[in-house]
Amino acid sequence: MKLHEMTQTEASKTRNRVGRGPGSGNGKTSGRGQKGQKARSGGGVRLGFEGGQTPLARRLPKRGFTNFNRKEYAIVNVETLNQFDEGTEINAALLLDKKIIRKELAGLKVLGDGELTKKLVVKANKFSASAKEAIEKAGGTAEEI
Repeated sequence: MKLHEMTQTEASKTRNRVGRGPGSGNGKTSGRGQKGQKARSGGGVRLGFEGGQTPLARRLPKRGFTNFNRKEYAIVNVETLNQFDEGTEINAALLLDKKIIRKELAGLKVLGDGELTKKLVVKANKFSASAKEAIEKAGGTAEEI
C-alpha cells in the first residue's frame, strides 16, 4: 500500500469554534441568543425543573415499597424436564449447566405447566402442588432441599 492508494475511512468533522467573528456564523453571542439564564456562564436549569411549577416527580403520589426480605426463585416448568434421560437426578446445578436457568438466585422452584412423561428424581427448594403431582404421576420423586 502506498500513500496515494490510501483512502479516508470516515469523514473528519472539524470542531465548531464559537465566538470567532461574524464570518463563522457563531460570533458575538456564540449561538446562545441574547440575554437570559441560558446565555450566562454556568446557566441553565437543573434536571426536572419546570419553571417554578411543581415538578412531575412531586405531583405524582408515592406508591408501594420494595420488600428487602423477598426471595426470588429460578423457575422451571415440568414440561422442560422431559429433555433429560429417564432416572436422571435433576438439581439447580444441572439446570445451570444445561442453560435452562440463567441464575440460581435464592433457589429452584418447579412449576406444573405441561406434562411430564419420564421418571425423574427432582431436587428443588420449592414445588407447586401441580408440579409435585405431575412428577409423582410419572413415577418420579420430588425432593425438597
